[in-house]
Amino acid sequence: MSQKEPLFAGLIFDEYDNPVEATKVGDEPMYVVNDQGFHRHIPAEKIDREVLSQMGDMIKGHEDLLSEQAAKMLGADDIFSKAVIDNQLKNIEDQFEQILETGIPEGSRAYLGMSGLKIRVNYRGEVIEVEQPGSAGSPEDE
Repeated sequence: MSQKEPLFAGLIFDEYDNPVEATKVGDEPMYVVNDQGFHRHIPAEKIDREVLSQMGDMIKGHEDLLSEQAAKMLGADDIFSKAVIDNQLKNIEDQFEQILETGIPEGSRAYLGMSGLKIRVNYRGEVIEVEQPGSAGSPEDE
């Protein structure tokens, strides 16, 4: 399975808050970090997997609350719908492969940006911060 497009295009910034571009080299999705004029192409899958992993860590321990809220938002707050959502959240890593293959819809990506999601990477493509305002355990909450 191959990733079709960078998942978090438009949400990734470098260490200096400059936007990181998304592109493809051949069939491989890439993020392009401008390192003082040198455009470093970093495989998108490397960054996207790290971000998904960190998001999964944020979910761990909050599955019950999140599944309850998600069921309410969907208008399906019965015990069975909640159980299905809860199971999906508890096995979130299984969902990552599907997300990498199918991508994130543009509307959902725009919503993530409007909700304040901001990902910072260094010029080597290492994720240095996933900023999600209002998330449990963020440094701003302490």
